[in-house]
Amino acid sequence: MTATDDSPVPDYPGLLRLDGKGYVVVGAGVGMGRQTTHALAQAGAKVVCVDVDEGLAKEIADEVGGVAWAGDATKRDDVERLVADSVQALGRIDGVVDIIGMARYQSILDMEDETWDWEFDICLRHAYLVSQAAARVMKDTGGGTLTFICSVSGMTGAPNHAAYGAAKAGLISWIRSLAEELGPHGIRANGVAPGVVWTPRVSALLGDKGKATNAANSPLRRVALPADIAAAALFLSTDLSGYITGQTIVVDGGVGVKFPYPMDF
Repeated sequence: MTATDDSPVPDYPGLLRLDGKGYVVVGAGVGMGRQTTHALAQAGAKVVCVDVDEGLAKEIADEVGGVAWAGDATKRDDVERLVADSVQALGRIDGVVDIIGMARYQSILDMEDETWDWEFDICLRHAYLVSQAAARVMKDTGGGTLTFICSVSGMTGAPNHAAYGAAKAGLISWIRSLAEELGPHGIRANGVAPGVVWTPRVSALLGDKGKATNAANSPLRRVALPADIAAAALFLSTDLSGYITGQTIVVDGGVGVKFPYPMDF
């Protein structure tokens, strides 16, 4: 203590530990999901590794000593089975990290109904189902954390991103509602909003030229790696962020804060 402050000092590194806790990672098989699974496991958590591809679920589970689970998180029956199986495997659910989300790039004038519906399933419906089912368990076991991977596309506009951006904006709003309603049960809900992340899928899509362009556009002069997003998800899943809820943290290397006009004038 000091002369004016006798408040206790926490074990800050210890607040990052998840020893003895059980977590579910939805979309664990590749990219941000794989890195988040490793982050949680390294912090001491036992992890249920969820992927629609049974082979990918098993591969990541084998990497971290976790439990493989395969199913479609956009289907209520599958999600209810996931939560029941996770409770059986872990004893309880202390947290969920939901990674799922993809974009189909179509202009507003050319967009098809199927694209709109698909985007809301792949970016939002699973979050609704997973958080509802998991929270029903968490509220009876002392609370927990719900963490979702959002996108800067849900905070701004971009060509051909309309359906994806609308769904991700909905996800950010859903997180705020979760925080308000579930907070009294000890459940925190937060999001991570990446910009361009160099996942296997994105690297195949953009190639070396796209990587260089996006690196040059970032004040940090590099693209995000999946581990950058996993680090933020880990923080929001631990007691180090114990008084944070309803927030979406932008992890975009500073792209979103840039002055929008060239400075050579």
